[in-house]
Amino acid sequence: MGNLFAGPHLWIILIIILLLFGAAKLPALAKSLGQSARVFKGEMKAMKEDGATDDVPSADAAPSAGTATSAAERPADQDTPPRAS
Repeated sequence: MGNLFAGPHLWIILIIILLLFGAAKLPALAKSLGQSARVFKGEMKAMKEDGATDDVPSADAAPSAGTATSAAERPADQDTPPRAS
């Protein structure tokens, strides 16, 4: 079948885009596409930085072995009402 995005196919796609959007709107379309790519790249970088800081536990965040965790630190599925004796 071959490569669908080879030379002639790419030219046909570009001509169709030019006909659909018009020559006047192409610079604005390219600008918004570039801004969107820049925002996406920045968000991906921020997610990687957040992921890197979440993987390394700090000494302040880890509870010591002999202490009980408070209700705010426990996940919601571990919150159970106290049993009546």
